[in-house]
Amino acid sequence: MASLSTYRLSCSIPGHEMDVRGLVTAGFPDGAFVSASRDKTAKVWMPNSSEKRGFIEMHCMNGHTDYVSCVCIISPNETYPHGLIATGSNDNNICIFSLDRPDPLLTLRGHSNTVCSLSAGNFGTLLSGSWDTTAKVWLNNKCMMTLQGHTQAVLAVVILPEQGLMLTGSADKTIKLWRAGRCERTYSGHEDCVRGLAVLSSLEFLSCSNDTSIRRWTVKGECVQVYHNHTDFIYSLAILPNGQDFISTGEDGSVRIWKNGECAQTICLPAQSVWCCCVLQNRDIVIGGSDGTIRVFTESEERVASAQDLQAFEEELSKRTIDPKMVDLGGIKIEDLPGREHLNEPGNRDGQTRLVKEGANVEVYQWSVTDSRWIKIGDVVGGSSEQNSKSVMYEGKEYDFVFTIDVNEGEPPMKLPYNIKDDPWQVAQSFLQKNSLNPMFLDQVANFIIENTKGHTLGTAPAAAVDPFTGAGRYIPGSTDPRQGYGTDPFTGGGRYIPGSGPAPTASTSVADSFTGASAYSSAALQKSVTNIYFPNTDGVMFAQANATKILDKLRELNGNAPDDHRLSDEVLGNLEKLLIMVSDPKSQDQPTGEQIRVLWRTSHWPEDIVFPVLDILRMAVRHPEINAQMCGGTEGESLCNHLLGLMSPQGRAPNQMMALRTFCNCFSGSRGRSLLLSQREAVLSQAVELRAVCNKNIHVALATLLLNYAGVLHGQDVEIEAKAQCLSVASSALEVVQDKEAVFRLLVALGTTVSGDNTAKDLARSLGVASQITKYASVSDPAKLGECCRLLLDELQ
Repeated sequence: MASLSTYRLSCSIPGHEMDVRGLVTAGFPDGAFVSASRDKTAKVWMPNSSEKRGFIEMHCMNGHTDYVSCVCIISPNETYPHGLIATGSNDNNICIFSLDRPDPLLTLRGHSNTVCSLSAGNFGTLLSGSWDTTAKVWLNNKCMMTLQGHTQAVLAVVILPEQGLMLTGSADKTIKLWRAGRCERTYSGHEDCVRGLAVLSSLEFLSCSNDTSIRRWTVKGECVQVYHNHTDFIYSLAILPNGQDFISTGEDGSVRIWKNGECAQTICLPAQSVWCCCVLQNRDIVIGGSDGTIRVFTESEERVASAQDLQAFEEELSKRTIDPKMVDLGGIKIEDLPGREHLNEPGNRDGQTRLVKEGANVEVYQWSVTDSRWIKIGDVVGGSSEQNSKSVMYEGKEYDFVFTIDVNEGEPPMKLPYNIKDDPWQVAQSFLQKNSLNPMFLDQVANFIIENTKGHTLGTAPAAAVDPFTGAGRYIPGSTDPRQGYGTDPFTGGGRYIPGSGPAPTASTSVADSFTGASAYSSAALQKSVTNIYFPNTDGVMFAQANATKILDKLRELNGNAPDDHRLSDEVLGNLEKLLIMVSDPKSQDQPTGEQIRVLWRTSHWPEDIVFPVLDILRMAVRHPEINAQMCGGTEGESLCNHLLGLMSPQGRAPNQMMALRTFCNCFSGSRGRSLLLSQREAVLSQAVELRAVCNKNIHVALATLLLNYAGVLHGQDVEIEAKAQCLSVASSALEVVQDKEAVFRLLVALGTTVSGDNTAKDLARSLGVASQITKYASVSDPAKLGECCRLLLDELQ
């Protein structure tokens, strides 16, 4: 099969009524791809078996109530051996389709704004990005995690080959790397919205942006190369089969082929916005744009379009109108441009452009290396000298309109500047954000703009829709329903007493002393038995050991040196001493007095540099049923939780952080404490996991124990999968930095407890790459329990 050095048109497919916004290569049938459009449909296209080139529509999918903005393929499974198709839409939903029915199998709801990007991973994992500034991880038709951290719309998402790693690109100009639902790294460098992402390998990826650049990044955060050639926003990227070369598309109406780090070819299309692209297995590339037409380009001589079709494409291209901002005249006046005789000189490189004067018009030509000639790619319409003589100055800028908006009676009116070329929905959203107004007013403000600018136009309106983020949309105020008319995309220590020293914490379970180190089992015994003595662990693990004498000695020492306004009276010290002795003696039948509990709560707010012995008493006290019931219930419980969270601040003192974690662990000993911690789970675990970065093994053990207790309480309960997803995320994040073997062991038990008996949790753990993350512990023999627990967990995840 002969191969060309450049890509040429293979076929044009007029398959959609509006912009083609998404393309993806399909796994079935061979050579097929899927398109998504603003006409609210998605379609599967398969090669025309009767011809060497061309595609026929195999399947059309309907189910969205607004335009379809993205599409991806979910890998085959036993139930659906040909895989599934996922589409995202401006109706805020994700639809999942099979290849044997036109309506969706199911609809995933959870985003509060347009779903504009999708990526599928292993085990059925789906990652979605939205204008609501979040990305979501879906599995088994449920939202497992919500990735929060971007400040503007998430426009691009991709799942990396290394399991558990995900990337998101945003209109806030940044890219974020996520592991198990937590942001590990933020990549900064782009100067405008990040529009597309593409994976080169498990170590590198590409990004493209409205800043007209493409960047090559290492996963570790280094930008190793910046590519420049596009003249306007870049919307999409796709990797060629060799894994290094790639293609890009953009608002300059072109697709560009990049080889060996250089732009090797530029193909102009008769569409202003070239939204999307994908690469087929045979290296042919598929392009979708604002004219609703899908075009396939090939390097294979056998699949090149007929001479008639090539001529028709060239004629269509020559009639394209080009915005003046796309061709820099460099201050040259039109009358000073050369005529067509300038085209007698050959070009220097493929894709080179020249401007020539033809009468009163400016024509744009592009050099084709393949054809060794200049090809007309359009006419420049509307010179840059066109300006509105009625401009209004506002905040140092010129606008066509500056509206005065009265929002609240008695408050100063607000100014809303607007240019005819701007997207009214984008301007409305920016106005609401700037003035901290309710986003529910979006439609009202946008329609106000439309109604008050009817009939006003500037220059010549572009022939096709352009990017919603450019502010130069094809919508003309006064036309039909704006949301249908142009598919807008609005933006969206000292002392010998050391907290944590002393005997190891014990488990409140009589089954094998897995947490005490007083093992009643051996590796050989485990190999002979199928009994799993590690997980699920639902009894909880408490920090029940205390040296009351050392705690009280340290308390008196610190009290003696405390400032006068914080020094405790002998009566207060007496109450704390009695309380500690009572809660430290498991045989004690005494009950705490209300005054003792009040004194404990009050003194737990001592200055942070001296409070830790009081927190040690608090840690022991919450294990007492009466104190647990009083301090963990109602508003008292919320106050306790908030106080401990404050002590757990990453900028706080390590002894206080550890004591707060241990106190939370011990709260699980009572029903009120368990209820409190379940209701505050998201806040507690989100704060706790930040302490993984503190280099302190006692803190790591306490963190792992807290997670283990949460896993135990959630096990077997009918809870939302997001709760278990957070447990998996925290455990996975902690395992990245925790070195202490006891802490690692408890994290493994927490993971085992979370996934035990729950297939959905198992699938999520697999998709997060938990197995590959813990494999290194399978060979650990000291302590034996670590390796044994790891091997059992790996078996569970197979």
